[in-house]
Amino acid sequence: MRTLGLLLAIVGSLLATTAGAQTSCAPDGRPIDPYYENDTLAEWPQEAQRFKSNGELVSRQSDRLWLALDGGKSIELVDCPYGDDGYHFLYERYDQAGRFYVVRKSSHDDFSYVLVMMPTGRLYTVYGAPVWTSEKSKFLSIGCSLQPPRATLVIHALDGAELATEAEFELPCDAESCSARWDHQSWISVTCTPRDGGGKKGKEFVLMRSTTGAWNKFGR
Repeated sequence: MRTLGLLLAIVGSLLATTAGAQTSCAPDGRPIDPYYENDTLAEWPQEAQRFKSNGELVSRQSDRLWLALDGGKSIELVDCPYGDDGYHFLYERYDQAGRFYVVRKSSHDDFSYVLVMMPTGRLYTVYGAPVWTSEKSKFLSIGCSLQPPRATLVIHALDGAELATEAEFELPCDAESCSARWDHQSWISVTCTPRDGGGKKGKEFVLMRSTTGAWNKFGR
């Protein structure tokens, strides 16, 4: 009985230190994506180089990306190699300002970033790499693509250990490719370039935060 109790205690301890895992999708009769092995074998050595900056926090075992969380807990992101809707995760970096991991999530016809909050293990999806203000109070992300269709600039702010959307603006991504920069913590400049080239000038505008905290768009 004492041995059984000890075993149960060990198991309970192991469960307590794991925040959870994003489990892989079931095969359901679907074949493994033929590009999965080629893509991951080419990308994992580069990812391993990025591990060196945070070796005690991140590691990989085959299709499982392990991330350390606060309180001795951890989380695993597990690839899904099956079918056309399969995907795989790649560690990008640890963001000290936001206390989250930036992880790329790639598939045949989609690309996004998963932000894994270190305090909680909660996951947030954004469609562009975080671009912080100089004083690290908030960041923006841009999703501007034709396939899949995305056309938004989102301003994100930390609310404790959670991520909140402060504002969101549509972009003319159906005809132009857009980029943005922080000129000030309350001022964002957006520049768009026509996709068909031809020397035409695209849209340019600014996003400004008023004293009330609301963001407004100015320009053409």
